[in-house]
Amino acid sequence: MITPSDTQKRVRDHDSLSLLLVAPAGCGKTETLAMRIAGLIDRRHVTAPRRVLATTFTNRAKDNLRGRLGDHITSARIRDHITVSNFHGLAARIIRAHGDVAGIDPAIVLPENDWVGEQLQRIGVQYRDRDAVTDILRITKQQALTDNEVAAALDVHGNDTAIALEKQRIAENRATYDDLLRYAELILANDTVANLYRNHFGAVIVDEYQDLTPQQLRVLNRIGEGRITFAGDLAQGIYGFAGASPAEVDATVRAVAVEVIEFNESHRSSPAVLQLVNSLNPLTGGQDLQCADPTSWPNGGVAALVNYADADAEAASIGRLAKFILGRAPNQRVGIISRIKSRLRFVDPVLEATGLPLHRWEDGVLDTDTAKLVRSLLRRLDTVELAAQTDKLTYLRDLAAFDRIEEPDTRKALADALGWVLDRLNEGLDTKQVAARIRVGDQTTLLNAHGVHLLSGHVGKGQQFDWVVVLGAEDGNIPFFLAKSEAEQLEEARILSVMLSRARHGAFVTYSRNVPNASGAPWNRDRSPFWTPLTTSGALTGKAITQWLNDADWDAISRR
Repeated sequence: MITPSDTQKRVRDHDSLSLLLVAPAGCGKTETLAMRIAGLIDRRHVTAPRRVLATTFTNRAKDNLRGRLGDHITSARIRDHITVSNFHGLAARIIRAHGDVAGIDPAIVLPENDWVGEQLQRIGVQYRDRDAVTDILRITKQQALTDNEVAAALDVHGNDTAIALEKQRIAENRATYDDLLRYAELILANDTVANLYRNHFGAVIVDEYQDLTPQQLRVLNRIGEGRITFAGDLAQGIYGFAGASPAEVDATVRAVAVEVIEFNESHRSSPAVLQLVNSLNPLTGGQDLQCADPTSWPNGGVAALVNYADADAEAASIGRLAKFILGRAPNQRVGIISRIKSRLRFVDPVLEATGLPLHRWEDGVLDTDTAKLVRSLLRRLDTVELAAQTDKLTYLRDLAAFDRIEEPDTRKALADALGWVLDRLNEGLDTKQVAARIRVGDQTTLLNAHGVHLLSGHVGKGQQFDWVVVLGAEDGNIPFFLAKSEAEQLEEARILSVMLSRARHGAFVTYSRNVPNASGAPWNRDRSPFWTPLTTSGALTGKAITQWLNDADWDAISRR
């Protein structure tokens, strides 16, 4: 049985249905939300037939919350009293049940994968050019517009590809992920429908509120305004590119919450890591975190700032560091994280050559059946014939006999895998190299695998590693060179904070003076403007880093 802290008890037992929980990374937010839901049911704030609606952003977060609920409430009561859903699932439910009130066909084809991205692949739009189209469609559809109003707005933008894709979508009577929330908002504008959901859900729980778009917040308020518990951390708001507006949403939520309850004790990270994260708080808006049990961390953990002459020297050093750590704590996980995925290209081959278990997160993990289908396709694939195809994605689907597959989950998994294959081939990998990068298992396999993990900052949100190396602390990488406005620069600081806060025992930040450009030409880079605040954290530099590593109690580290 889990013993709640005083702050968790306060949340669990709070009489108001309108709360804001400010809970930074590693502070037990998910556990607290599970306690909160159990408390609402135990105290009969929500009684049958009404239910508690708990919303998350991903299936993994949904499963995580369900798992924590099992520690506090029986499976029968979960089934009878709680609905846990991600936003797309909630919107799909609303469309299927009530689409006709807004002129939407309830039988519309719901998305089973990234249809827009797939069509852009199919018509040969290069990977780097797809964002312009997807951004126009996303921004337009995050307004409460009908299909006709969307079409008119796209005509004003004048992007021919976006206009053509929207016409194709309408002709095929399908919805994309961007359409789901738009349709849900249009449907919930009907007071009769909105009242049905208000009566059905007696309380609403929102995880990671800082990642909400204004549209998602409007949808939630139509269902549960005045009865919503929001939880998250403004300092972790890093999805502005997807339409999230952390500052705006935070201000709106704080204005209506009956009480704001703040957590400041981290159970995830060592004191040294927390000092590094705290040094960015003036930029991120975060609060100073304290270590819940500082004496439990061998040698207090470590934070380090390391300078290199060039990216090759940096890569070689990271390779040695990974071998050193995993040689002493082989069951731990080392995350190598960069703001921009392409910055990892220098360290990737070095880590491959170490022989350490290496996990590239952009490759993902395929289930056994999908892996068999993809490997079979790669053995039979003629890349010369593929290059001659106008519609390469359809060619791959035909070769994989995609249309013969009827089971929805299998279709989605294979559709995603074929898109991944085409992107890797377009990057210049041959079929054997692509096949070698397939990992078999499920999502848990990747999340818990020991060894070295290569990933970008956004992909790492919500994860944790025993050790983190944030590489590439150069201006242009972090902050990203396209981040021009003050708001964008502050979001870049939050991305760095999120990357650092993935670490348990230690975090290392690296800077290279010379980082060759895409063509291989030398390119002198300035330090990230975030380097200066990091230096106030007490992070180690130079020989002190080596000394700490040599003196650390690795037996104790391995056990923690």
